[in-house]
Amino acid sequence: MPKPKKGDTVSVHYTGKLEDGEIFDSSKDRGPLEAILGMGQLIEGFEKALYDMEVGEQKTIHIPKEQAYGEYNPALVVAVSSDKLPEGFAPQVGEWLQMTTDTGHDVIAKILEVNPDGIKLDANHRLAGKDLVFDLELLEIL
Repeated sequence: MPKPKKGDTVSVHYTGKLEDGEIFDSSKDRGPLEAILGMGQLIEGFEKALYDMEVGEQKTIHIPKEQAYGEYNPALVVAVSSDKLPEGFAPQVGEWLQMTTDTGHDVIAKILEVNPDGIKLDANHRLAGKDLVFDLELLEIL
């Protein structure tokens, strides 16, 4: 049976877990993920595993943080002064915000702290610094 190659569109079911077993995402409740291999749509370790699978195969893989969302980067924790916040904005600790940087890039950040001077944001991916475990099932090569 053929294995997927770069440029193939694949359909896959997955369940993503932290090393302690906590599930952070799964396609089981919403339908399979479809992605084109080699286009940067998947994290490196996830995509690498798919190249070694055949249609119908199931396996569990362990992805080190370097092949997932990378190391946690303290430089991505930034303070934003209150004069840069939209008028009437009422930030809450724990909320996620989507913002556009001065260079035009969209960034999602979590509010860590709210004080009279502004807010402190963490723009690291929520899974940065974590090794991941995925249960995969390659459903088809489209």
